Amino acid sequence: MKVLLLYPRYTETFWGFRHALKFIGKTAAYPPLGLLTVASMLPVNWEKKLLDMNVSALREQDLSWADYVFISAMAVQRESVREVLGKCQALGKKTVAGGPLFTMEPEEFPEVDHLVLGEAEVTLTEFLKDFAGGRCRRIYTSRVKPDLIHTPVPQWHLINFKDYASMSVQLSRGCPHHCDFCNITPLFGKHPRMKSAAQLVAELDSLYSKKWRGSVFIVDDNFIGNKAAVKHELLPALIAWMKERNYPFTFITEASINLADDETLLQLMRQAGFRNVFIGIETINEDGLKECRKLQNINRNLLASIRKIQSFGMQVSAGFIVGFDSDPPNIFDQVISFIQQSGIPTAMVGLLNAPQGTRLFERLKKENRLTVKFSGNNTDFFMNFIPKMDRRKLLEGYKKIVTTIYSPALYYERVLRFFQECGSVKGVDFPQMMTWGSIKAVLQVAVILGILEKGREHFWKFLLQILLKHPRRLPDALVFAVYGFHFRKIFASQPYNTAEYN
Repeated sequence: MKVLLLYPRYTETFWGFRHALKFIGKTAAYPPLGLLTVASMLPVNWEKKLLDMNVSALREQDLSWADYVFISAMAVQRESVREVLGKCQALGKKTVAGGPLFTMEPEEFPEVDHLVLGEAEVTLTEFLKDFAGGRCRRIYTSRVKPDLIHTPVPQWHLINFKDYASMSVQLSRGCPHHCDFCNITPLFGKHPRMKSAAQLVAELDSLYSKKWRGSVFIVDDNFIGNKAAVKHELLPALIAWMKERNYPFTFITEASINLADDETLLQLMRQAGFRNVFIGIETINEDGLKECRKLQNINRNLLASIRKIQSFGMQVSAGFIVGFDSDPPNIFDQVISFIQQSGIPTAMVGLLNAPQGTRLFERLKKENRLTVKFSGNNTDFFMNFIPKMDRRKLLEGYKKIVTTIYSPALYYERVLRFFQECGSVKGVDFPQMMTWGSIKAVLQVAVILGILEKGREHFWKFLLQILLKHPRRLPDALVFAVYGFHFRKIFASQPYNTAEYN
């Protein structure tokens, strides 16, 4: 058997970092971890190739080589999936598809030969058994949430490490919270299932042995979903592993805001090498938090929580949403003010959307407010339902937020605030977030941001303040400057047209 593991293209997104990656000679931010793991579950005598269309174009000879094409995708890859399936049909290639997009919307893809839905530890195993017996069904699905104790190490040899800015590993699936707009709980359940500390260390060992050094994204939707196990089992093992190898990695992850409530946990994460944590703030309007059942964010000082996390040396990236039914007219100015005060450099502000399978989707369906399919990209100025606020006012307010917070003056001001508030731990000196690798990259930053880009005077003022007040953070400051450039390019390219909403 010859199997092509195919990862479709993303549409241009906030998190794709396409405009930033050019500065460091990378093509994509993260590798397709799901397909790399699936590759380890396939029979060892099958010949496997992996093609990430975010790195390389799909050629006809790639498809001609394969007996079967295995596709995994998220909603944001829908457009590319359609193209891929069309090419497979034209060449008569059999397809096997799984992942979040196909699991949540299987009825949308009648052209797929075999839909292997849910979690591969269960359904792929059934498919492979039937395949060996020559009696494959079209759809494989299961409500079983498998134990991750037997999930294999990804087959890293299928990718070129030089293409990616960061590597990825997974510790757990599932989240104890159940926000209305989020499809994580429908996909993976409310009870987090974890790999053992030894398993995660084995995956890090596999990356280390491949000579990877730098950023590793622990892709869990809530890293502290099982806080006790993370605190008492995983982090002590991780700290020992990192220390023994002289801190080869820095870690990025996602967590809920209650991370701020446990200083011991924060200290352990910092000692283990965590440098960036994404937190879902969503809204600073209490009525909005109640509306979407973001209960972990209610009755707390969100600003103080963010500052607590950042005081332990970890950058908080955060998600914000506008478009809730309960949003007041001044929500846009409130969001801008909060983001500036927080010192959150990377603030992803998106429009509320309702992914299929979520409680929000079901409510809006009953209210007859759904319009189109969710694109998977909530920063593209489109919504898949009719909002309570006048749509034109909502989109104009949203545009005001993203153009304001990423304007050079306010963005650099926010990064400086972060550096002022970001703490460190004595005795532990971690590598920088990212190394530029050559003088050429730094010169590119200086030319593009300091000479060619509008607002260049703010870049030089920012750089001078960094050199005077935070000289050791210069590499990080350059990274943040490039991120800001990327975010400005992303929002400037969006198809916003107020006339469309008259």
